Parts: sequence; C-alpha cells; structure tokens
Amino acid sequence: MSPTHEVTNQPPPLASYDVAAYPALLESLRAHGAGWAEDDVRELGLLAGGAAAQEWARNVEEQPPVLRTHDRYGHRVDEVDFHPHWHELMRTAVAHGLHAAPWRQSAPGAHVARAAKLFVWGQTDAGHLCPVSMTYAAVPALRTSPDLAAAYEPLLTSAAYDFGLRPPTTKSGLIAGMSMTEKQGGSDVRANTTRAVPTGDGDGLYALTGHKWFTSAPMSDVFLTLAQAPGGLSCFLVPRVLPDGTRNAIRLMRLKDKLGNRSNASAEIEYEGAVGHLVGEVGAGVKTIIKMVNMTRLDCALATAGGMRLGVVQALHHADHRRAFGTRLADQPLMANVLADLAVEAEAATVASMRLAGAVDRGETGTADEQEALFRRIGLAVTKYWVCKRGPAHAAEALECLGGNGYVEESGMPRLYREAPLPSIWEGSGNVAALDALRAMARRPETVTAFFAEVDAAAGADARLDAAVGRLRRDLADVTAVEYRARRVVESMALVLQGALLHRHGDAAVADAFCAGRLDGDGGLAFGTLPPGVDTEAILKRARPSGGSYGAS
Repeated sequence: MSPTHEVTNQPPPLASYDVAAYPALLESLRAHGAGWAEDDVRELGLLAGGAAAQEWARNVEEQPPVLRTHDRYGHRVDEVDFHPHWHELMRTAVAHGLHAAPWRQSAPGAHVARAAKLFVWGQTDAGHLCPVSMTYAAVPALRTSPDLAAAYEPLLTSAAYDFGLRPPTTKSGLIAGMSMTEKQGGSDVRANTTRAVPTGDGDGLYALTGHKWFTSAPMSDVFLTLAQAPGGLSCFLVPRVLPDGTRNAIRLMRLKDKLGNRSNASAEIEYEGAVGHLVGEVGAGVKTIIKMVNMTRLDCALATAGGMRLGVVQALHHADHRRAFGTRLADQPLMANVLADLAVEAEAATVASMRLAGAVDRGETGTADEQEALFRRIGLAVTKYWVCKRGPAHAAEALECLGGNGYVEESGMPRLYREAPLPSIWEGSGNVAALDALRAMARRPETVTAFFAEVDAAAGADARLDAAVGRLRRDLADVTAVEYRARRVVESMALVLQGALLHRHGDAAVADAFCAGRLDGDGGLAFGTLPPGVDTEAILKRARPSGGSYGAS
C-alpha cells in the first residue's frame, strides 16, 4: 500500500545528548566544591541521554512492578517482580554513587557531586530514585545507633546493587526503604497504632504488629519504620530476611495504583510480629526519623528541578524544529517568552537545590559548620515547599509547548506530568512543609539569622531583590495569623532565596528575568508573562541542550 502522506514538520528524536551539559548545574557543581566530579557527572549525563537508558525508562513505565503474595504451592512469598530494565537503572544509579555513597567519602563536595548525579540520572526514570533516595537518607538516622551503623552502613554505602532475598549482612550491598504512615494518620505519625513489644532477649529486638498505609520500595532489604513502644513512638530497623534466612513477618497486602511513579512499587503492608531493631532512643522516633526525612526532602527538590530541566529540554527541542505560521516556534515572540520563563524557573530550582546540597556537605562533615546546618534546616523546608509546588504547573506548560504531540504517551510528557505532583506530597505535603518552616523559625530563631545571612550576601546586586528582602523582613516581624499566612510567607522566603542565589551563582540574564517576573510585580501568574526587556535570546541559548542529534533546523 502506498503511503498516504509524507511526514514533514516533525522534530527528530531527541537522543544521544549530554543531559549533564547544563550550565546551571555545572556552575553549581563548581561553586559548591565538587568541580572534581565533573567528568563523572558528564559520563553519567551521556548515559542518561543515550538510547539505551531512554529505552529502559520507557519499559519500566509501561510494564510496572507486579506483586506475588504466594508461590504456586500456596506458600507466602511477598515478592515484587520488576521488569529487567528496572535493575539496569538501579545498578547504574548505585554504581555511580547516587545512593548512600557520599557518607563513605571524605572529599569535600561529595554530597554536591551526588546531588548533580541524581539530577542528571533522574531524568531517565524518576521512579527508581525513590529507593535510591531512601538509602541515602537512612544513614544519618541509623547513626543514632552506632552498633547498627557499624553493621549496616558499609553495605548501604557499597557500590554493589545486590537484589534478592537473603540475610542483609550476607549481601554485597543493601537498599533501604521507609515505612511510616498509616491510614488513620498520614503525616500525623504520632497517631500511629503499630505496636512494638520487646522480645525479652535483652538484645534490643522488638516484635512489631500493625499496618502501614504507604511503604516505599517494599522490595528493599531493610526499612526504617515507626511504632509505639512501651516508652513512646520509636524508630526501628526492620529487615526483610532474618539472620537465619527465614523471612521476617512483613506481609505485602497490595501495591498502590498510583497517578505517577509507576515504575516504583509502593505497598500497603502488615507487620505480624515482625522483628525490628531499635534505632535511637525509645520514645524518640520522630527525632530519629526526621534525620531521614530531611535528606529525602533535599531529593524531592532535586528531582523536581531535574524534571523541570527535562521539560525545558523537550519543549525547546520541539520549538526549535517545529514551524508554524511561517516561522520556527522558538522564534515567535510569545513562545520565546514561555520557553524563557520555563528555563528561568528550572534554573532557579536547580541553583537553590544544589546550594542546599552544599549545605549538607558543610553541615554534616567531621568539621560541621553550624551556620550551614542552620541554613540547611530552614532552607530545606522553604525550598522543598516552593520548588515542588511549582513542578506540576511547569510540567503542564512544557507539555503544552508540544501541543497535541505532548499529550500522547509516546512523547514522554504525560509521564513527566504524572510524576510532577509526587515530590510535593512525599515527605510532607505543602501545608506540612510550610508549617515546618515556621516551626524551625520559632524553635530556633537563629535559623532566621542564617537565612538572611545567605540572602544578604547578594545585597546591592538588584534593587528589586533588595526591596523584596525588605518586605520579607516586615512579613516575618508580623506574627498575626502567621499559620494562616504560612504559605505566603514561605513562598516569599523561597523567592528571595532563589533571587539571591541566581545573582551570586547564576547567569545575569536569568537573574534579571527572575527578579523582573517574580519579585518586581511585573510578571503574571502563568508562565510566559515575563515583562518586556528580558533577554529571552540569551536565556534560551543558555538553556538549549547540546550533543547528539540535537540542533536547530
């Protein structure tokens, strides 16, 4: 049969490009002490932009994990089967140190290097970042119990991805999960009803009985979980397999049928006397687990920034190769405004997230910097709230740049759109994150001092930024209905922080556009409402990907 038409005016596939060739990312890598890792980041960027990794990501999205509760003979197995490409994604992530590797490194900038790699590799498939992130975040919590840390930390930080059901200490590498929320409490973990009873052996072991409404990555080797012990809500390390090789009493009831994050398994589980090791002190469960939560909040911001970058790349690629009304889409003034606005948002998110990774480096090392730890405490809550809140709108606008082509699954944009709301929900939804920022400021007023010290480092760089900082100071001095105003206050904090960081570490055209559109009241609510005078050409030149098949036609 003869073809009915010749295909024209469609962009070529975006393949074999360097995902890491992004000025905002590489400049941040160098600015925060991890320039030594640039070659490794670029190597991973080429992998992420290659045809093989893109195929892995497509397959794990289209063929999500499947729960097997029993084997053919009726024995309980509680296993999750994954597409083989899930393991390729995980193996690559672990081999390149995206999990807990920075905790075993002494080099300054190790956490920044890891953040850049997460940003880059997460643009293949975001789902597998969940177990990767939790493995990273488990180490600080585990260190509250030195004996447990000594046994498990070398395996959590190992470069080996060793999938399968075996006793944890017999494996060459471990993956950690998290199991906190319950159906009656959600974010209010103090309402948990799971009970932990000492086994009576005098070895710090407890038997856990109860349910968990969301257990992230149920195929992990060990889990950090919360339960009510006789002395109050406590944190426990629960292995899937016990030292004698028998399976711990963790029953997988069903996998969640989620909006996005489809490649990753999330489960409802039951503990039926499951054995757990006490982590930290009895009754200090929230204090212990928050060490893990804070680290995963960083990854929420990084993953969202990476998703924004992916959206910009896809939108730019389409607009550079698509013609409408006699000219390239990218050359049309209104489309240039939209694309530049998306690029500005992505760069602001990237610069802020990487700065916070730097604060982790300087606040967690052997010579911990107290000011950096204070800035991280408030900066994480503020940035997690705002960056993750902006993700869904950004993904929707990037998708719209492709028109109907972006609305079909083959474009990959629906996957980006479905994933975008998750980081805002994970580890505390918008209200929780905003109120946590207020709580940090109330309990430790010195966090406010640390925040303004960071912002004031850019004083005088831009009159619009200076004016916004002044308004924020007045806002924070007014405690009237402060909880009611929490989102507005935290949004203002996030914007002045991003503006300051862009002026200090970013590009002049991007910083100018950000201040004009976000701080000066001269921009609209939708993307594509940057005021006249913004240098969209410079912004888009900076934002375009490089390498491989990419190129304007």
